Amino acid sequence: MERIPNGRYTKEFREEAVKMAAEEGLSVPETSRRLSLPKSTLENWIRISKTGNLGAIGKSQRPLTEVERELASVKRELAQTKMERDILKKAVAYFAKESLHGTR
Repeated sequence: MERIPNGRYTKEFREEAVKMAAEEGLSVPETSRRLSLPKSTLENWIRISKTGNLGAIGKSQRPLTEVERELASVKRELAQTKMERDILKKAVAYFAKESLHGTR
């Protein structure tokens, strides 16, 4: 899944991401990859959580409007669709190559 540019994350998401990296024993790169999150963002959250100020992140940002939320949702859906399309292209190419060689 592609990352959302200028992504906005909920407080709960940030807390769970930090918890995942700290308690489940996953490395920061692995956790960020699983969450489709920039590694530097997760590193910043971990550093800030150690000071106890993780909840203060994003308080100065204005809330997203309905249009902005819908746009972000459409961007996520488009990224997912593109990824599925690319996987299908690779599968078609693989099976087309197999059929050229024949199965006999």
